[in-house]
Amino acid sequence: MAVGGEPPDTPHVLELNRDVVDIAEIRRWAGSALPGLNEDDLLDVQLIVTELVSNVYDHGEFPARLRLDAPSGDGSVRIEVEDASSIPPVLKPSSPHSARGRGLVLVDQLAGEWGVTEQRAGKTIWAVVPRTGGE
Repeated sequence: MAVGGEPPDTPHVLELNRDVVDIAEIRRWAGSALPGLNEDDLLDVQLIVTELVSNVYDHGEFPARLRLDAPSGDGSVRIEVEDASSIPPVLKPSSPHSARGRGLVLVDQLAGEWGVTEQRAGKTIWAVVPRTGGE
């Protein structure tokens, strides 16, 4: 984890590995990386982080990493999850009868914008969450 001691405008990066992930630990990491967010904004960021990181473990390939960036004065938080798979995620309509498949629907609803950027080896799924309140 690249947290402690970094200036506030420095992106925070967490390398993800193939081991079984403790998503609660990743949410706590996001909270410590973004201490100036109000509770509502932090919950939105943590939910999006949960969904995007879970998708890496369900559908992606390693190596993978999570990056959080909240430049001061920007009014938003940028979340990026990079993995080695070139297969893009698919936003599907959710159904009350399906047990899974709602993650990107949640990301789509919570993020101001989101998308996928192809990389030479893999992809980056990103989401921008506008801040609603003070730091």
